Amino acid sequence: MGVRLGRRQIFPDDDLSEAHEINVTPFIDVMLVLLIIFMVAAPLATVDIGVDLPASAAEPQPRPDRPVFVTVKPDLSLAVGEAAIARDALGDALATATKGNRDERIFLRADKVVSYGDLMQVMNLLRNAGYLKIALVGLDGRSEPQ
Repeated sequence: MGVRLGRRQIFPDDDLSEAHEINVTPFIDVMLVLLIIFMVAAPLATVDIGVDLPASAAEPQPRPDRPVFVTVKPDLSLAVGEAAIARDALGDALATATKGNRDERIFLRADKVVSYGDLMQVMNLLRNAGYLKIALVGLDGRSEPQ
């Protein structure tokens, strides 16, 4: 790459002299594009627990801003939010998640393959821990009339 910066006395025959500086403009352009891509993609990178929820025909109710989910996985293991926990640690994990507020509604979701008896055991654990407001989570299965 050559740039004409003016006449030099050292090389009077040389019309173009080389510039030895790095051109950072393309680098800055690439960095700005990457920044925009990461800003758009970061909210989409949330982790979810894969549970096949059953459908429900009930009218959806409004949820709080930060609901507390208790998940019963197909292998009957439990999770509070995204963290897997042991059954005997459910009360402590919920106390941490709700900041000790036992009147907060707990959203209970379970896979389709979880039996009614196993779900009732988890609901009994919630009741024994002092959480009486339990909402069951399901998929919206209402069909439109044709």
